[in-house]
Amino acid sequence: MATTTLCLQGAALVVLIVCLAPVAPAWAQQPAGCPDKCGNTSIPYPFGIGSRCARDFNFRLVCNHAYSPPRLFVSEVELVSLSLDGEARALINARNYCSDGTTYISYNALRRDSQGQLLLSDVSFGRSTAYRFSAARNRFVVLGCPVLGYLVDAEEYYVSGCISMCRKSQAGDDHLSSRCTGERGCCQNTIPRPLNFYKPYILSLNKSAEENRVEPIYHRLNSTACNYVFLVEDKWIDTTYSYRAYFNRTDDFDVPVVLDWAIRNVRNCRVAKRNATKYACRSEWSECFDASDGVGYRCRCSNGYQGNPYLDGGCTDIDECQDKEKYGCYGDCTNTIGGYTCICPRGTIGNVHEKNGCRPKDKFTFALKAVTGVGLGVFMSVFMAFWLHLGLQKRKLIRTRQKFFEQNGGIFLQQQMRSYGGAGGGVGGFKIFSTEELKNATNNFAVDRILGRGGHGIVYKGVLEDNTVVAIKKSKMMEEAQTKEFAREMFILSQINHRNVVKLLGCCLEVEVPMLVYEFVSNGTLYHYIHGKDSEVDIALDTHLQIAAESAEALSYMHSSASPPILHGDVKTANILLDDKFDAKVSDFGASKLAPTDEAEIATLLLTRKKALYLDGPEEDRSLVSCFTTAVKVGRHQELLDSQVRNELSDEMLQEITHLLMRCLSMIGEERPAMKEVAERLESLRRYQQHPWAKAEGNEEEIQSLLGMEQNNANYQLRQQDVLGLEEGNAYTFSL
Repeated sequence: MATTTLCLQGAALVVLIVCLAPVAPAWAQQPAGCPDKCGNTSIPYPFGIGSRCARDFNFRLVCNHAYSPPRLFVSEVELVSLSLDGEARALINARNYCSDGTTYISYNALRRDSQGQLLLSDVSFGRSTAYRFSAARNRFVVLGCPVLGYLVDAEEYYVSGCISMCRKSQAGDDHLSSRCTGERGCCQNTIPRPLNFYKPYILSLNKSAEENRVEPIYHRLNSTACNYVFLVEDKWIDTTYSYRAYFNRTDDFDVPVVLDWAIRNVRNCRVAKRNATKYACRSEWSECFDASDGVGYRCRCSNGYQGNPYLDGGCTDIDECQDKEKYGCYGDCTNTIGGYTCICPRGTIGNVHEKNGCRPKDKFTFALKAVTGVGLGVFMSVFMAFWLHLGLQKRKLIRTRQKFFEQNGGIFLQQQMRSYGGAGGGVGGFKIFSTEELKNATNNFAVDRILGRGGHGIVYKGVLEDNTVVAIKKSKMMEEAQTKEFAREMFILSQINHRNVVKLLGCCLEVEVPMLVYEFVSNGTLYHYIHGKDSEVDIALDTHLQIAAESAEALSYMHSSASPPILHGDVKTANILLDDKFDAKVSDFGASKLAPTDEAEIATLLLTRKKALYLDGPEEDRSLVSCFTTAVKVGRHQELLDSQVRNELSDEMLQEITHLLMRCLSMIGEERPAMKEVAERLESLRRYQQHPWAKAEGNEEEIQSLLGMEQNNANYQLRQQDVLGLEEGNAYTFSL
């Protein structure tokens, strides 16, 4: 009777799932109509012109059409190239700081700090946090002499610097004239860490004319008219700079700088994957890796794929066979999804990844070649048609399986499993099985592996490759609404772990109706235990109460502890399994229904060992609920109990159980107890039944104390509409 009660709380399951359906973020795909170029510079997503086209404000760019051709900017920094590998190139203006001709170097017109050092313009990226000046690819350079230049960061901490001096040329060292070593008006240094902001400082080392007149012992230093301090790409200073070409330069000029960019709104990939909605690696065939220059992460297409990993479907298969030399294939190449195969041409052997690595096999004689050729020709003529047919059927099967996989939400489920369990694992041991794995586990779904069958499908016993025994449910049909929500339900159910709930180990999505893989429970269903061939065996009251209490505990856990709460929707004896210790395990939470609708499988009550609906009896006796409530009304309800139960059940226990059942059968939802209360009360009654006081005549106060509550008045006042409603079956659906 407790099982019938539990059915009443499953009506909200579909509403709950629909409310939790995922919504794809607006930036999961770049909107149509977004420009992909500014002048000569390509703009790949996540970058974009304006807020609508960029992933977020960190990647917003401005295309300035005042130039011809237009130029691309982030804040005040001009970008000349953007790459999805995390690198960008920018142009920074190297400003000149020149003497006025009256002193060796005069900076009177420029801004100085409190120590008299010349402060140049700082360089930053405004509000964007995506960019860093690359420490590996840039150099700090000072041109002109004699001068000291250095950089500080946003907190005024020293970053890098060097001194550039002048000296006269000496015989035999003209080959050194283009080397930037600090001697000939050029010095350079590395920056020890990436920067997103810097300020350059410059300090003249020249003596004044007055000092030279007073102290002629000092050698008058050579000097340049203009000095420069800037960051620049390492290749520029190594290949472009020439002492003679730049020594007397006086104009401003642009120099290239290398930038590193990344998604920097979280610390690393591990943290990013926790929020699947904002996770930037959108393509199915993409990978995440941590940024090497501080916080953040970047995305790349997996090996064998190319494209844009920041877009849904952005990574596509590479046809390696189109560029054999790049991929080291010097034989017959066959492209595959995510890879390729390469073998030596027919008649040759050797190293196919080395030029001229395939050499001819031992030569056949001409006669042998002729005989072999004729034989192969005849054989191939017969075989080709069969092979072609077989190949077409195989490709059709692969396409069909992929279609079902996507239709059943496989891609969504894979993404969730990657987000919560890493790239190679699932959640709590949950796995997506292939069709072949389940065929092997069940000996191709052999008849002798069938555990049970019903109107909606069949349950098979299977043995996985690691010798784990499982139960595999193969359903016949599933409604379209269930198909759309199937993957989400599977992900939620895979995280459920309770000793009285059958563990969902995985699913197979390559078939039209998904198959479910559960843990194997050895003692069959409660239905067969009560109504099967051994049903004549007496069942102790303690066993009845144990099964009822554990079933209620499972439902209470799903209602109160699962997140989100899960409502069963089909509680009946056919969906309660028993292990070798008769511990109850509730199955079929929100999954495909395998129980048939014929009367042989309809739910029964535990304490009466009668079927909830007896379709062959008199009309007034067909509903067990109606019979019970009518019997309570006239005080004859104990006559409905199983004989073994009637013998063991005391009056106090009968009164407590009857009170609990009548509360559960109330037509008003607010009056029905929560499953947690039902589970606790059943366990309390079970402990009372096991206590010696339950089998002996004790005083009233001790019995009430043991029961944990005052005995309830057995004279229940049922409202007429309640009894009529129960008798007509208006409030109960025993097989949803």
